Amino acid sequence: MVKLSPPERFKRRAEFLRLASRGRKLARPGFIMQHSADAGEAPLRLGFTATKKIGNAVARNRARRRLKEAARLTLSGQSLPGVELVLICRKETAYLPFVRLRAGIVNALAEAGHVLVTGREA
Repeated sequence: MVKLSPPERFKRRAEFLRLASRGRKLARPGFIMQHSADAGEAPLRLGFTATKKIGNAVARNRARRRLKEAARLTLSGQSLPGVELVLICRKETAYLPFVRLRAGIVNALAEAGHVLVTGREA
């Protein structure tokens, strides 16, 4: 199991806002991905957020947990140096089939120009 250490996660609001202002945004049915590849050789950094539009705290946490797990399974073992990603939950995140969430992450990364190594089951 891959667990992200604190330096590899976005935690502060200023970090999320910085990426929102200088990164690109891609929308998918289950989430919105903000990304940037300006960080040189720094390790992949991830952030997850869910707005109050999704619902109460229970709904937001469920959506965020599903998106985190989909990202963990999709990105484990991948090397994306210098890439910063923020995945923003949508209402559909909570009930979209898990396979479609993972496929959406792969497709969004491919559209952003980040190729994932395939050929293994996660």
